[in-house]
Amino acid sequence: MDNIFFLSVLIFSAGLLYSSVGHAGASGYLAAMALFGLAPDIMKPAALVLNILVAIIATLQFYRSGYFSWNIFWPFAVSSIPFAFIGGALSLPGHVYKQVLGLILLFAAYRLFQYRHPAFSDSVKQVPVLWAVLFGAGIGLLSGAVGVGGGIFLSPLLLFMGWARTKETAGVSAAFILVNSIAGIAGHVASVRFLPDVIYPWAFAAMFGGIIGSHLGSRRFVNPTFYRLLAIVLIIAGAKLIFA
Repeated sequence: MDNIFFLSVLIFSAGLLYSSVGHAGASGYLAAMALFGLAPDIMKPAALVLNILVAIIATLQFYRSGYFSWNIFWPFAVSSIPFAFIGGALSLPGHVYKQVLGLILLFAAYRLFQYRHPAFSDSVKQVPVLWAVLFGAGIGLLSGAVGVGGGIFLSPLLLFMGWARTKETAGVSAAFILVNSIAGIAGHVASVRFLPDVIYPWAFAAMFGGIIGSHLGSRRFVNPTFYRLLAIVLIIAGAKLIFA
């Protein structure tokens, strides 16, 4: 019972912080599950289900606030959706899954340590469709295989390449995570036909955090210190997966 409570607290925190920047929190949920020693066959589908719930909330919040661009979204989504389905159907060997996930968590921690209050810019470049389709396919496949939505990869790409403004990136990422997570869980169920039945308290915690975080993120900023605290959790969990 104590483990369920503490894990729910971590999931709530991840949902709140990630949703404030348009993400759904999968890497945070997976880090929390890794710290408690859950098996990969529970971690992956559970993270995808929680991702869907929080991504729905975040997508609606950012869309209503005017921070969604269809022109940026569709070239990435058109290829990521089928490849996320393929990735979701894959069952990586346990040790491979943990190594890959560990590296993704360390990358996510690096991104959180870099978080700053966003700078606003009026100049953005048009997204090249061919490159977006290629990037979308790669992100979708990796996301479905591991159990994340891909926002942790898409967001820095959009910002680094100057293809979207900060809050526009958040809105696009939320919708991108939503469609990828749906495709990933569909592929998983079609292949493995298994969903864990222990996620109900986690679902409530993630949704509650998502409601608060996406409201804050679409209207104001959250203190960067909180992201760095979450990054420490990701580092610990990532190191545990890689070196344990």
